[in-house]
Amino acid sequence: MPRRVDVAVIGAGPVGLTIANFLGMYGVSVLVIERGAELIDYPRGVGMDDECLRAFQAIGLADNVRPHTTPDQWVRFLTARGRCFASVEPRTREFGWPRRNAFIQPLVDLELLKGLSRYQDVHVLFGRSLSELTEIGDGVSLRIQDGAGATEEVHASFVVGADGGKSTVRKILNIPFSGKTESTRWVVVDIRNDPIGIPDAYLYCIPTRPYVSIALPHGIRRVEFMVFGEETEEQLCSRDGIQNLLQIVMPHPEKADIIRSRVYTHHARLAERFRQGRVLLAGDAAHLMPVWQGQGYNSGIRDATNIAWKLAMVVKGMTSDTLLDSYDLERRDHAAAMISISVTAGKIFSPTQRWLAMLRDGLTLLLNAIPPVKNYILQMRFKPMPRYTRGVVVPLATSRGTAPSPVGRLFIQPDVALDRREIRKFDDAIGPWFAIVAWATDPRLHMSDTVRAFWQNIGARFVAVLPAVQLSAEQTVKSDDLLILGDTGAIKQWFGDHRTSLIVLRPDRFVAAAASTPQAIDEITASLQTAMGASIQGR
Repeated sequence: MPRRVDVAVIGAGPVGLTIANFLGMYGVSVLVIERGAELIDYPRGVGMDDECLRAFQAIGLADNVRPHTTPDQWVRFLTARGRCFASVEPRTREFGWPRRNAFIQPLVDLELLKGLSRYQDVHVLFGRSLSELTEIGDGVSLRIQDGAGATEEVHASFVVGADGGKSTVRKILNIPFSGKTESTRWVVVDIRNDPIGIPDAYLYCIPTRPYVSIALPHGIRRVEFMVFGEETEEQLCSRDGIQNLLQIVMPHPEKADIIRSRVYTHHARLAERFRQGRVLLAGDAAHLMPVWQGQGYNSGIRDATNIAWKLAMVVKGMTSDTLLDSYDLERRDHAAAMISISVTAGKIFSPTQRWLAMLRDGLTLLLNAIPPVKNYILQMRFKPMPRYTRGVVVPLATSRGTAPSPVGRLFIQPDVALDRREIRKFDDAIGPWFAIVAWATDPRLHMSDTVRAFWQNIGARFVAVLPAVQLSAEQTVKSDDLLILGDTGAIKQWFGDHRTSLIVLRPDRFVAAAASTPQAIDEITASLQTAMGASIQGR
């Protein structure tokens, strides 16, 4: 008899492990199938953003991950003469975490793997390759094979292919992976006992040999050098080859304690579709992008955050599987935008023609003299933030003039007060599922019995937010069904700026619906039910 699970995840990289942690938290049975004998341990991602840390917070692992990060990792672009022509120094905590963080990926991935031990119905099989995948009436049949050639059959209701850029799942499904592979290659070197010691990340835009120097946690230094012409990995990663490169950045390259080195090629590719029947693609299996914005890892975690709650709803019978169509609708456009900005950043950083570098240096000198432009770069406002206009989102119930619509955008995460003494992050306070959040009113008072029963049946949280100074006066109206949170100003400002009184938050903290009056809750609930799938049944 085949092993049966709700969801099979192919690939034990960060995306697959994050999806498995989310699904385990939601009570879904998961089998993670990984080709390798253990987690990958070679040069990969080094930049983690605030959205990513917020996802790890949601699965209860942020405190485990943070010791392997360096918060507020600034990125500085230098000309060949050493002038800083751009510096990325975002200081916002809009989503509850630093916007840029350096990290050690193998150590973070290990924390994600260890996190799965919390769930009895989540298991990982290492050393198993996928040989067959066939969709059948009520699920997907998979055949996997170990290193000795022994095979095993697995039956899953759904499959997520998170198995990297060379995805076996994507190839079996014959899903086109359009885009291009850059001719430019880079050699990456990781070094123990940091021989340079300067914090942050520096990108040296030198036409003769562009290179990058990045301070990482635990005394690790990463340096990356552009590869030219017919230079080979064997040459560059040999002892002499590495020392020749390192002499560019340090006086005694022979003393460097090398952990590993590797040559990689930039890719800019996007799968034609992220869903095919009961199979979905996530992470590098769905999109590949150059490293310049450090968004490959983060985009994969966004996929995981988007897909997990939808799979949980479908598996638990809360909605039909049409909900899964919204994953492709919501994630492909943003992934494409991140690929585009990463390609553009690479062209700015690494021109090998001296005249292009001089033109860039002159233009940036001029632009840096314009405060709004400089601030735009410093605060990382060029980063395309996810905004969903299709999928599980509904328009505002009433017009609010020129106020910006919050629908389809990620909600802020300030600290909030549970009482006069206890302060928590907003997401931790409201829990990991849907929430109906209203300013200064109990959202239940404006719902019909049917609508209230619907939200209760799918486990939503009812939340009233009011000024923290009013908490003591409101204790008498608390109940098991209502959470009252004290605001210190950020949430009031958010509701005021958007002229909104009530919102529906999805489990991934995107605003699914909003209303300028709480009396519109029945109307927006009906629209949201349609967006999630007409056959919603509750639990």
